[in-house]
Amino acid sequence: MTKLGVIDLEILHLGIKNDKSFNEKDIENSQLKKLGVGRILDSLASLKDRKLIDLNKDGSFSVTDLARQILWGQQIPLQVKILRLLEIKSCSLETISDFLKISETKISEEVEKLRKNQFVLMSPLRQESKIIKMYEILPEGIEKIKEIEKSGLQENSFEKKSKDEIFDLVDEVINQIKESSDIHKEKMVSKLEEIKAKLNSF
Repeated sequence: MTKLGVIDLEILHLGIKNDKSFNEKDIENSQLKKLGVGRILDSLASLKDRKLIDLNKDGSFSVTDLARQILWGQQIPLQVKILRLLEIKSCSLETISDFLKISETKISEEVEKLRKNQFVLMSPLRQESKIIKMYEILPEGIEKIKEIEKSGLQENSFEKKSKDEIFDLVDEVINQIKESSDIHKEKMVSKLEEIKAKLNSF
């Protein structure tokens, strides 16, 4: 998977917002103009060399299908998109929603799942009179991305991890019960084994 820098992300996002294409005027009217002409030209050349943008005959640029598959492909699980984005830069929910073009409510649900699985960290940041929740990727999240890129995208790859954690917890409880002297422990172990069997059927 092609890795993006912050400037790469901003340029591609500009194209995605403008229906997959952008021109010099769009860049001038964006935050990118603060970077200076030299850095912008270098970034455009790099994106073109990596086949992430195409130069059109009228001088405008188009975001390629290859680039869209990094963060904006419909077949990519949302949690993967979020992790890939946070690997590039830390973001608030609003920023993640803006970059991925997905509702903040949906983003919030998926980010919370990632946080519970210890793939991302939330840190409160004070901006003027408001507290904004900023999210950054943790080492476990980076490892998860590497794992996905090695084994391929699977819609349920994150859910499997959660299920494995439940199995581990149930096994731990079973072992503790077996070591106890409770006369009802066999029934308790049987019930826990039943829970494991039902989980495994999902």
